[in-house]
This record gives sequence, structure tokens and C-alpha cells, in this order.
Amino acid sequence: MRIFLMFLCLMAASTAHSQKVKQKYLTTFDDKRLHFGFSLGVNTLDFSVVNYAPIGENKNFMVRNWSGNPNVTDTVTADVAGLIPGFTVGMVSSLRLTRDLDLRFLPGMSFGERKLRYNREVIDNNFEFNTPQYEYSIKSTFLDFPLLIKYKALRINNDRPYVVFGGAYRVDISKSASEDLVSIKRGNFYAELGAGWDTYLQFFRFSVEAKVSIGLNDILGPAPDQTQRQYYTEAIKSLRSNIFTLVFHFE
Repeated sequence: MRIFLMFLCLMAASTAHSQKVKQKYLTTFDDKRLHFGFSLGVNTLDFSVVNYAPIGENKNFMVRNWSGNPNVTDTVTADVAGLIPGFTVGMVSSLRLTRDLDLRFLPGMSFGERKLRYNREVIDNNFEFNTPQYEYSIKSTFLDFPLLIKYKALRINNDRPYVVFGGAYRVDISKSASEDLVSIKRGNFYAELGAGWDTYLQFFRFSVEAKVSIGLNDILGPAPDQTQRQYYTEAIKSLRSNIFTLVFHFE
């Protein structure tokens, strides 16, 4: 929410500034057929979690001899503990389609972390905790491949608002192991929607963009091997990835 409010403040400041600027920069920039740049940004990774309630609704759940293992009538819930800022870096390639439309391919990398909070103590045989833990951390490193349509409004002096929409494919290249309490699948498709503001400076175009990426696939991986408690995965019916990104483009 704070990032979104910061974005609105930047947009408002740009609007106020645009009313004072008289000299126009890069007046032929948008006439170029193809141009390139780079991006830097921050992100927050999120999950949409659907739990089995009770866990016995999962036909694959088995009562085992682990201490504290739930019964079929018990409810084990997982939810996102909180949003943790991450980092995004990428390249910009933009193809002019019409006066108001661009096709943009923005390959890059994103780094982030998500934590699942359980209503039961998290016991991981790979770690010893000094105090009871109820959160499980999942770190991700994504290769991003967004393909977006950019619709631009009329230019106002050196400013131009726009919206973007399209899709993306992301591959999580983080190292995973068979004993992870919760693992996620590597590939995932996303629907993407955002808005931004272009500012034409003397030597380059600077853009501020806020974008939401909604995961379309269930990315829950298999339960861990028999060395670990499996109910942390078996309690989850589906797990979808969502990403909010505030990015700065330099073109």
C-alpha cells in the first residue's frame, strides 16, 4: 500500500511539473520504430493460498507416526505472513505499432521472498530453532519474460501517461530440494496490468510504472520426501503466485 501511495505522489508531482515546462525535449523520440533501454525496480511477491479444511479433504493425505501429525478431521492452515520487498532488473525493447501503441518485450530477473505462516509449529529436520517457529520461508529468483502492449495518452509538454497490459512467463531458477517442506513449480504464466508516466528529459526518457502480475497456474510442488513432515504441503489445495512491481525505465 505504501508503494502504491508513493507512486500516486510521483504521478501528481509529475503532473504539476508538466504544467510549468515550456521547452520540449526528445520531440521525435516516439517516432522511432525501435528503441531500447533498461529497468530497475522493487517488487513484492505474494501467494493466493487455498487450504483443505479439514486436511482429510485431500485424498493423498495419510496419518503418519510423526509427533503432532494431524488427523483427517484437523485443519492445518497456511497464509502469507507479510510482504517482503525484493529487487527487479531488466532490459527494455520497444516496437512502435501505431502512434499510441507499442509492443514491449522486457526480459529480466526478479529476486524476492515469501513466508507462509501456519497455525501449527513448523518443524524442519534440516534446521534447529531456538524458539518455536510458525513461518516457512520460500525464496525465489525469477527469469522474467513479459510481452506487453503499451497504450499512450496524448503528450502534455514533456509528460505522457500510459497503461500496459499483456502476459508474462516466469521461470523460478532458485535451488530446490526434495526435502523442502513446501516446494513450488519452476514455470508459471501471468496476466499483467499496469499504469505509468513517461517523462521526456534532455537526453533520455524516464518512466515510472506500477504493475500487477496475477499467476494463472497452480504452482504447488510435490510433498517432501519421507525424511520430512508432509502435511505442510498436503494442507494446501492450491498455491498461485502474484507480484506487484514498481519499476523505473530508462530509455
